[in-house]
Amino acid sequence: MNKLKFAVVILLLAAVSEGIAIDSPFSFLRYVSSARASGLSGSFVAMEDDPTSMYFNPATVSTITTKPLSVTFLKHVLDINSGNVSYTHHTGEDGSLAASIGYTSYGAFEYADGMGNRDGRTFGANDFLFGISYSNELDKDFYYGLTLKYIFTGIEEVSTSAVAFDAGLLYLLPDGRTNLAMSILHIGTQITKIGNQNEPLPLDFRVGFNHRLQGLPILFNLSLHHLSDQADNFFDRFKRFNVGAEINLGEYIQARLGYDNEARSLTSSEVDKGLTGFSGGIGVKTDMINFDYGFTRYGSAVNLHRFSISLGVQQLF
Repeated sequence: MNKLKFAVVILLLAAVSEGIAIDSPFSFLRYVSSARASGLSGSFVAMEDDPTSMYFNPATVSTITTKPLSVTFLKHVLDINSGNVSYTHHTGEDGSLAASIGYTSYGAFEYADGMGNRDGRTFGANDFLFGISYSNELDKDFYYGLTLKYIFTGIEEVSTSAVAFDAGLLYLLPDGRTNLAMSILHIGTQITKIGNQNEPLPLDFRVGFNHRLQGLPILFNLSLHHLSDQADNFFDRFKRFNVGAEINLGEYIQARLGYDNEARSLTSSEVDKGLTGFSGGIGVKTDMINFDYGFTRYGSAVNLHRFSISLGVQQLF
């Protein structure tokens, strides 16, 4: 119990720091990192046995047992493309380790002078993320996890980098149908700067749960996110919530629906909100491989598509 109190205190102390960095060059860290998670609008902090859940809560690494290798591709707007790879390895009583790599390319940009004249030359911009995670049990069905990350972002010949860590807790209730979780993400600092500009990381404190409804093939998910961001009053923080439902359509097929309240509320009233904030997806789950697709829409014109594949290492040989 002392270990439990210590872990909770560490997370709460970290979460009291105020931090919002929407315009930071590190804002790409806010991207949802998997197709399954995007189909549930990011309500993923309490998800067990999914290799991409480590991006939301490193404590989940201990629960990843079936398909430890995952690859995700995101087709963003214009020429922006992003992807990540993660792998988990269990070491028995010594805990579980995971490694992850993420990359985003923003395509090619043309040089132009102050009058808008172009000379045919181009330059690029990209982001890179590398993380190492560790997770173990504090007590029966109660897990903790930590991730250490190196973060890089660059445009043309200008770049900045940072180091950060994530921390999380996950508790699987004895009923076998309910999980409770909390995590604090992107706690860190710059190590190289653009000029003398200090750029904060987008600190993200999350809490959430999921529950499998008794007698029904539905997994309900709820997360509160960015609770450490500034708000006009205390209760406005709770408007930053995600909710999602995953429905089993037989043995192999899953359908997903989600809603992100913050994404919809931040959309200007002058813009056609359409299905902004809503998401959906589908999953195909077999003994050999899992395939997931997630769709998110912003306004009347922006569609984001994510594709993920998860498989066991034995399937590679």
